[in-house]
Amino acid sequence: MSTTLVPAGPATRARTRTARRSRGRGPQRAHPALWLFPVPALVLYITFFVAPTVQGVVYSVTDWDGFSPTARFVGVDNFVNIATNDSLFRNALGNNLKFMLVVVVFQTAFSLALAVFLSKNSRSSVALRSIFFFPTILSSVSVAFVWKFVYDPNFGLINSVLGAVGLDRFQSAFLGNDTQAIYWVAVTQVWFHVGQMMIIYIAGLQQIPAELYESAQTDGASRWQQFRHVTLPMVAPATAVVMAYTTVQSFKAFDLILGLGGNPPKGSLDILSTRIYSGFANSQFGYAAAESLVFMALIAVITWIQRRSVKASSPDA
Repeated sequence: MSTTLVPAGPATRARTRTARRSRGRGPQRAHPALWLFPVPALVLYITFFVAPTVQGVVYSVTDWDGFSPTARFVGVDNFVNIATNDSLFRNALGNNLKFMLVVVVFQTAFSLALAVFLSKNSRSSVALRSIFFFPTILSSVSVAFVWKFVYDPNFGLINSVLGAVGLDRFQSAFLGNDTQAIYWVAVTQVWFHVGQMMIIYIAGLQQIPAELYESAQTDGASRWQQFRHVTLPMVAPATAVVMAYTTVQSFKAFDLILGLGGNPPKGSLDILSTRIYSGFANSQFGYAAAESLVFMALIAVITWIQRRSVKASSPDA
């Protein structure tokens, strides 16, 4: 039996020559022009983040008023005053921590509960998701004015409904009550963003393999045991995202506070972002810059603690 050899075509010979050249040259290097692609993003990052941060650090050790061509160097005096003598800053910090605690706990819990009940892609679940997500697309100022009407002690929605059903004893001044005002703003914040966090949890829940629940059912686990030992550990990454984002939101609720409490807000509604804003508005740029650095460091520390806590409770820890 004879074997007939078919000559290789031009395309085959070209591929062979290319393969030989590639083997001879070794690993190919990226074209130098590819290094130009990150440049626009890097320029924006340096211009709008790195440079303002460095500038803020420089201002924080001066007493610059925002208008004078020169500023006097004061060293760490601004930071020492913040830590020891500034009662307004301590009051704002206390309000902010109360606000953050309520928002993080209840927004995380409610968003997870909604996600568990609405994780299936049925028509009713999709419709309810849209309803709960709707407040997120509204502006903070719009939400503030709507809830200002809800909380109005004279003709607000809540007190009107309570009066109509004979529950006058439960009527409240809401934002006019200094001991409760910050918590009522926290309720508004939870209503505002719970739908947004719900979507994050739904994405996490839909990634859990169904086999885990089937195995748990086979072992006789109840629904609560499935939720505790399967759902919660598996959504730990989503929980880390929700808690970190919610923490940042609670420290940046500037426009919501001003919309509900006025400008400037009274002491019971003053938080760190509004306190820093007041410093800039009063031409205390150096001192406000120092407050901003403390503010940023505080958010970083709290977020790090949250991430460590969630990571410790995750199944991969």
